[in-house]
Amino acid sequence: MGEFWPVRDVLAYLAGSWRVRRSVRDLASGDEGEFTGTTGFGPLDGGGLLHRESGTFVWQGVARPAERTLRFLPGTAPGTADVRFADSRLFHDLDLTAGHWVTDHPCSADLYRGEFSAYDADRWRTVWRARGPAKDLLLTTDYTRES
Repeated sequence: MGEFWPVRDVLAYLAGSWRVRRSVRDLASGDEGEFTGTTGFGPLDGGGLLHRESGTFVWQGVARPAERTLRFLPGTAPGTADVRFADSRLFHDLDLTAGHWVTDHPCSADLYRGEFSAYDADRWRTVWRARGPAKDLLLTTDYTRES
């Protein structure tokens, strides 16, 4: 992908519906999977956005329905967000004012490092690398705004 696209207000940018395609690679075993579906960012009571993702995850030839819910709340700086799991635990911070952001999420003995890139008004990407005693995963997700 090309240059990064600065985002003045990440919550305003994300609002709406997106098509999602995620590749999942287990770097230790070589196994690969793919998620395809949609993500919607809708208003959340009290401010912020409710993120609902649903689709199909194919792993080792087996397709299964998959979904997740996150909460994107206004961050500490203008135009940023605090991303939380559905149960309100902090997942990570997000600041796309430069069009690109790197953040970490410790999970038990594993560390997830996320890289977020905005390319234009209708395309952005996340790349998560999960490393730990039992994991070595690379998850790359491309989002394209639905018209």
